[in-house]
Amino acid sequence: MAVHLRRALADLPRWARWVLAVYLIGFADGTADHVRWMTHGGIHAYAPSYPQIAIQVFFVSLVVLDPLVVALVAFVRREGIWLAAAVMALDIAANWIGNWTRIRHDRVSNVPWLITLFGVFVLVTALPLLRVMKSSHRRVHGHPLGLV
Repeated sequence: MAVHLRRALADLPRWARWVLAVYLIGFADGTADHVRWMTHGGIHAYAPSYPQIAIQVFFVSLVVLDPLVVALVAFVRREGIWLAAAVMALDIAANWIGNWTRIRHDRVSNVPWLITLFGVFVLVTALPLLRVMKSSHRRVHGHPLGLV
């Protein structure tokens, strides 16, 4: 399996490998952040900061979704890129909606700049990444996991 992963990575252009590395770092950091929230407050960790139930549920679900993105991207799976884009689109929206009342009072310190920047990076790079992964994915597609 390691040989196939190395081949899948080697088949990608250098820029794509760097983009995947940024995805791994960003989603691993997101995983750690959401785990920290959960260890301090359990499933209700987000209730004091985000009164919207849907946003609380989404943030709790990131304890599973973020590491799933990390695993799929680490295995050079196209599904990881699709999931990364979906998670970040929802994450940007949830952070802006959940923080809107605070943003209106203090536009500089309460804007979720870092999550927005990372999310835009993921959304802008997802399609080009999927295009180059599509061509390399075809070469190794004989196995159900695309690893043979």
